[in-house]
Amino acid sequence: MASFLSSSFLPLTSPNSAAIHIPKCRTKTCRRRTTLLPPPVTASSSSTGNSSPQLPKLVTFLGKGGSGKTTSAVFAAQHYAQSGLNTCLVIQTQDLSADHLLNCKIGTSPIRCNQNLSAVRLETTKMLLEPLNRLKQADAQLNLTQGVLGGVVGEELGVLPAMDSVFGAFVLERLVGFLTDLKQKDKHEQRYDIIIYDGISSDETLRMIAAASKTRLGEFLVLEKVLLISGKHHADSSVCARLYLKYVRNMAEKTDLGRLASPSVLRLLDEALDLSGRSSHLNGPRSSEIWDILEKKLEKGSSVFADPNRFGCFLVMDPNNPVSLNSALRYWGCAIQAGTTVSGAIASASSPCLSDESLMEEVKQKFSPLPYACLPNLSMNHHPLTWDSIMHSTSPNHEARALFSAASDLSSSSSSSSSSSSSSSSSSSITPPVMFDAAKKSVTLFMPGFDKSEIKLYQYRGGSELLVEAGDQRRVILLPPKIQGKVGGAKFIDRSLVITMR
Repeated sequence: MASFLSSSFLPLTSPNSAAIHIPKCRTKTCRRRTTLLPPPVTASSSSTGNSSPQLPKLVTFLGKGGSGKTTSAVFAAQHYAQSGLNTCLVIQTQDLSADHLLNCKIGTSPIRCNQNLSAVRLETTKMLLEPLNRLKQADAQLNLTQGVLGGVVGEELGVLPAMDSVFGAFVLERLVGFLTDLKQKDKHEQRYDIIIYDGISSDETLRMIAAASKTRLGEFLVLEKVLLISGKHHADSSVCARLYLKYVRNMAEKTDLGRLASPSVLRLLDEALDLSGRSSHLNGPRSSEIWDILEKKLEKGSSVFADPNRFGCFLVMDPNNPVSLNSALRYWGCAIQAGTTVSGAIASASSPCLSDESLMEEVKQKFSPLPYACLPNLSMNHHPLTWDSIMHSTSPNHEARALFSAASDLSSSSSSSSSSSSSSSSSSSITPPVMFDAAKKSVTLFMPGFDKSEIKLYQYRGGSELLVEAGDQRRVILLPPKIQGKVGGAKFIDRSLVITMR
């Protein structure tokens, strides 16, 4: 699939190039740190010893505004960079907190802040230009709009609602490879091991996750073959991700308007995005082939957010603020509804608050069984921050570093002892979102942050599945044959909704 954004925005090079140029920060501190730096050490060379490249991982944070998400993102980026992973911090707000914390002017092109750490700010006014130019180039080849599209001046276009999330998702796809295979990219192209994403808001981040996995509208097609392992939740996200595409394809193939317009639109998309790898105006693919390609790419993308090796999500809260605590619990449940799992919880607060052991234990119990760590707020009054001393200070910073290491399965020597124990405990302590009990003919949904009145259950086309609606998200639960039937009753027990089938 062709690059969807310009090489001036992200650090990609041509196949014949031999080096990557990343602009360095102009501030005195960053310039001192980046002078004569060795090439970044990637996980594939430093951790695993394997010559095959490791697939990049996306890490993000959920929580109430002002709870410390940006501080946690910068801390995590510094941790991964110091662990030898080539890290990119992606900021999608105009908030300058990250610039201050890094003492680095973050722009719309990736800038090297220190060894192994780059940062970039996403701005939609810049991001929309390259997709438009690609459409213009494709239209020039196919002549579908008779030059009308070529007359559009991208610099005159404003930003409409939802554009930020859409184009931000395109950038993340290019960095992480939700739909494309990064292993097939040229070896000279800049690649990252970890992408830290500090998004517009927690709700927008959840929308992006849900759009790639479980969000759907109205009735859905019955799955032809259901593969269920007893007691485990079937990964149905790829089915739901393709529902919108199935509906659009049906309209394109079964209506007069669709049959008239869809071939030209598909040819334009294929030419602009290089979906099939073949030239559309010479020996291009048929419309049915392009639809199949799109479906396969969506199926691939839907699995990324459900894979803990490719995606990590952390809750951030201020333990001294009840609203912040309840919001984090709510986002925990919303993340499950969106089709992903939460890797851990982080308490970000002032040092006196973190020294209150009784308060910290109470907060830890609220988010049990999630792995939990504390992270002191970094003062905005001290400039510049001395990150070396911050990262190597004792408790509680080492707990947060161990949590991040365990979530990404790092094997660096600096944290091997702490992260190995945390990794084993975290992998075994995460509560499964769905559990089936064939003997009792019941389904248990883990729904933290919600009460019974906020959860709605629907069944369409028989009793082979459940549609669960909560937190402005919908997900489909495919039921094992022995449990299929109508809902008989439901009760809420210890953050879980127990549903009895009949």
